[in-house]
Amino acid sequence: MASLKKVLSKKKYQAIALRQIATNHLELDAVINGVSGRFILDTGASNSCVGTHLISHFNLLVEPSEMKAAGAGATDMETQKATDNSLQIGDWKTEACHLVVFDLSHVNKALTQHDAMEVQGIIGADILEQGKAVIDYAKKTLYLKKTKKSKKSKLIKLPTTLPF
Repeated sequence: MASLKKVLSKKKYQAIALRQIATNHLELDAVINGVSGRFILDTGASNSCVGTHLISHFNLLVEPSEMKAAGAGATDMETQKATDNSLQIGDWKTEACHLVVFDLSHVNKALTQHDAMEVQGIIGADILEQGKAVIDYAKKTLYLKKTKKSKKSKLIKLPTTLPF
């Protein structure tokens, strides 16, 4: 029987190494607008996001947003949005990544209380869906399908809150 890696490689998937951190979250490195960062992989987060204090660090052009974010013990958080950013994870890349920007201090506080390092953001279901993601938990590997053209990432609009 062929391994998952071989099967997905034939189907033009890119393998990305994941790291399991002290909180059991899976973490990965990504590059936004040419700037590297450390991100949590969160299949339950509807949108990918970065912390408000990193707007200039990642060269983001932000706009106001009416969405509210919630999760990890915080609710009703104000957000901004940054559209059409480049995002690279391993060899996989999109030029149309839309990000939710909000205060991630509650997330990083929870991480550091469990002896994990702070993260710059979260890679959510929007990117996982766009990349037709396959996650191999046993091998700590994320597979994203290489696309011929950059597809638009959808910023999922929810009525009141986003579950992060």
